[in-house]
Amino acid sequence: MKHGQLATKELAEFIRERAAIEETYSKSMSKLAKMASNGSTLGTFAPMWDVFRVSADKLALCHLELMRKMNDLIRDINKYGEEQVKIHRKTKEEMVGTVEAVQALQAQNGHLQKSKEGYHAKCIELERLKKEGAPQKEVEKAEMKSKKAAESFALCIEKYNRVGGEFEQKMSESAQKFQEIEETHLRQMKQLIKGYSHSTEDTHVQVGQVHEEFKQNVENIGIDNLIQKFAEQKGTGKDRPALVGFEEYMTALAPEGGKKSRGKAFRIPGLGKRDKEPDSTSRLSNRSSRHAAFLDWTLMIKSVFHKPGGRCFGAFVRGLLSWVSSS
Repeated sequence: MKHGQLATKELAEFIRERAAIEETYSKSMSKLAKMASNGSTLGTFAPMWDVFRVSADKLALCHLELMRKMNDLIRDINKYGEEQVKIHRKTKEEMVGTVEAVQALQAQNGHLQKSKEGYHAKCIELERLKKEGAPQKEVEKAEMKSKKAAESFALCIEKYNRVGGEFEQKMSESAQKFQEIEETHLRQMKQLIKGYSHSTEDTHVQVGQVHEEFKQNVENIGIDNLIQKFAEQKGTGKDRPALVGFEEYMTALAPEGGKKSRGKAFRIPGLGKRDKEPDSTSRLSNRSSRHAAFLDWTLMIKSVFHKPGGRCFGAFVRGLLSWVSSS
């Protein structure tokens, strides 16, 4: 029974060491997942780090769950160990009769050996006296002692056999009890080991599923998908920019001091949509005036741009502004 208690303690220590290994492995996988999450976000390979991170996180959870199952199993083993101690204590109390039978047999065996030695000694003494021709009284006295020793030896044998029978009965009952205890112990130990095996097997199945999922995720993310995702994240849009046209540099028309001019926009009188036409007579008069003004404006442009000596554009602008203000 002592070996049974020792086996229970050693099994608990073994499972505890396995739980510590699983905890360390889980922490290492969590650290690896963090490393994957800190991977470079640049380039087309960046999305693959998410696959590594998810896989490492799931593996960490699998081994963490196995550690918890191992701790639960350790509690079951310790609980069984406490029950085992109680059973052994109770069994020892029930085996008191067997212990007494063993002690009685040992004591009777000692008496039997002494009685046997005494009987043999008396027989040897009687034979010696007969060989030496000792007096008849001494021979008769030795015969009497030898006879008493033989009777005492016979009584010891009878008592020893009786005690031996009781010993065999007690030992048979005790051995049967011990065998039942050991069978129960081994049955319970196998049940605990079965729980350990199932927990380990479940974790291995989960780990296999995680690896299969990792493999599938890698296969599902094609090269075209990686490149397209990179283009969507780093691109500036799907529409092409418009073509750039040539813009003439108009420095002379810019207001001085870099301020925006609040004056009215340049407009040829009589050509705007807002000009009203009250009646047909005024419309004819205005049309003639605009026609004359337009001819004057055209002649002015010709005369300005054909002046020798340069500054044609400035003269044109000044003449144009003067004409607008007068009209």
